[in-house]
Parts: sequence; structure tokens; C-alpha cells
Amino acid sequence: MNSIASIRLLFLVSAAYDGLLGLAFLVAGPRIYAATGIMPPNHWGYVDFAAGILVIFGLMFLQIARDPVKFQVLIPYGVLLKVCYVGTLVCYWLGSGIPDLWKYFAAADTVFAVLYLLSLQTLKAKP
Repeated sequence: MNSIASIRLLFLVSAAYDGLLGLAFLVAGPRIYAATGIMPPNHWGYVDFAAGILVIFGLMFLQIARDPVKFQVLIPYGVLLKVCYVGTLVCYWLGSGIPDLWKYFAAADTVFAVLYLLSLQTLKAKP
């Protein structure tokens, strides 16, 4: 992450990833769970709420992509989102195991968190 253009691209990809993932679970949550063989929670509100949060963060990432310098104060919240998900998932993964689908998302979120930190470092170094 050594240029504003690459930082913009990172957050544009992040916006699409989280926003579209959230929308997919909002629109087709039951079908996604059924297709992947994952047992759904006891109430779809849990899925809908988490999906809505992803859409909101997707919008935040879009804002950062528009002007990374101006909105760099939002980047730590993106890092915290990713760390929260990965940390929670790893705890359950080590304790009782989890479906593979969630592991793929954790891998992606780990990469995103590292790239966010690198982008923040680049932005702080710029005058």
C-alpha cells in the first residue's frame, strides 16, 4: 500500500466484498445456509443483523475509497471489524470446529486487516 490509488482500490474492493456479502445474506440467507449445509441459527434476525452490519461497513469502506486521506480516521474501525470476526471465529474453531465457509471469510478478513494497517501506515507517512 504505497500509493493513494492502491489504497482507494483496496477500499473499493472492501466495499464490494462486505457490501455484497451482506446483501447476499440479507436476500438469500436461508438459501446460502441450505446450499452450504450449515445449520442456521434459531432465528434469522441474527443473520439479518450481521448482514446489515456488513452493508453498513461496506458503505463506510466506499467512503474511505472516495477520499482515503480525509477518511483515514475510519480505517481503525475497519480493522476492528475484521479482528472481531477473525478473533471470534478462531476461538470457536479451536474449541469446537466450524464450517469451512466461515474459515474462507476469516482468511479474507485477515488479509484485509493487514492491508488496512499497511494503508494506514502509508497515509500517516504522507504530509
